[in-house]
Amino acid sequence: MLDLIIPQVATPAVQPILWERRNNKTIPFRDGFNYTCIMKVIHLLSSNKLSGAENVVCQIIDLFRNDPNMNMVYVSRDGPIRETLSERKISFFPIDSMSIRALENVFQMEKPDIIHAHDMRASTFAALSCGKTKLISHIHNNAIDARELSMKSIAFLLAAYKAQHIYWVSKASLEDYRFYSLIKGKSSILSNVVNVEQLRGLADTALDAERFDIVFLGRLSYPKNPQRMINVLKEVLAVNVELTAAIIGTGEYENEIRQTIEKDELTERIRFKGYMQNPYGILRNAKVMLMTSRWEGLPMCALESLALGTPIVSTPTDGLVEIVKNGYNGFLSEDDSIIAKRLIEICSSESLRQSLSSHAETFSEEYNDIHIYRKTLISQYLKTMV
Repeated sequence: MLDLIIPQVATPAVQPILWERRNNKTIPFRDGFNYTCIMKVIHLLSSNKLSGAENVVCQIIDLFRNDPNMNMVYVSRDGPIRETLSERKISFFPIDSMSIRALENVFQMEKPDIIHAHDMRASTFAALSCGKTKLISHIHNNAIDARELSMKSIAFLLAAYKAQHIYWVSKASLEDYRFYSLIKGKSSILSNVVNVEQLRGLADTALDAERFDIVFLGRLSYPKNPQRMINVLKEVLAVNVELTAAIIGTGEYENEIRQTIEKDELTERIRFKGYMQNPYGILRNAKVMLMTSRWEGLPMCALESLALGTPIVSTPTDGLVEIVKNGYNGFLSEDDSIIAKRLIEICSSESLRQSLSSHAETFSEEYNDIHIYRKTLISQYLKTMV
């Protein structure tokens, strides 16, 4: 029998999504592990919009969707993320603020076995409010202010002492952390992966599969450096007047970027697509994806691009260095002129594009193993419970 539970939140106006609780019983995990009761995991995030870390969490929850031993709930501030979670049928517990009081109410009400907190801010608040509940921290980027002595790096150090384990999305994100030597003993690398088969299926069913030569996919925010992206595109379009580009995503710099495009009279050649639930038709049909990030973790959009056979030209940032190999499945450079040159070469040479595309798909099929990813999480959850 399944008992439907409607969790209550501190703010009466906010209505959570229903989730299921099963009666406890002993059921073997599919992966060979055994557990004597239902394990409840709260995934805590500080953002209320869909971006890289939020996409990773949705994928984790989806990996355990059919597991009768696992009960996962997504917790964050309410906002645009609600629609995404509803579409993906993910249990959501919205909070009115990221505060100790709000989280104490959630944890007391939901009584999770494990709190899986994503990124440093959520991890810090979780550590201050979780009491005796087990905590796993999961860092998804390599923020510049975490590499130096700062409030962020110090606050996370306190959270790190509380956590039973810390996942880092890339070697660079771990080793660049200011207090790396103090927390490396309880840390490990958990690189992002994508479900290649599922992703290609989404591309097949995308309602919008418009063709562009170059695509940018990501938030128009400071870490992604969209101003640099526009400067590179302007250089490319000045050389080849027939090329087109698409920008998929929203963010705090959207109006600024739109105004720049309008001022330079490029609206016919650079198209804003905004937020798209399924951008994969456009991504697969593009000749190349452009990235100009200041910092990253291991971006999901890059893994998605390679899985769909779209090569990447990017700045050599953090986890991208691990997956983009010069001349094999894309190109990396810190020089804007070289980035522009590589984009033009790929768009102008069908043989080069096909070679990079074929290698991108081959790399992706070898790199992305969702079964190992899932087993790694299960193993750590069980170790944390001991």
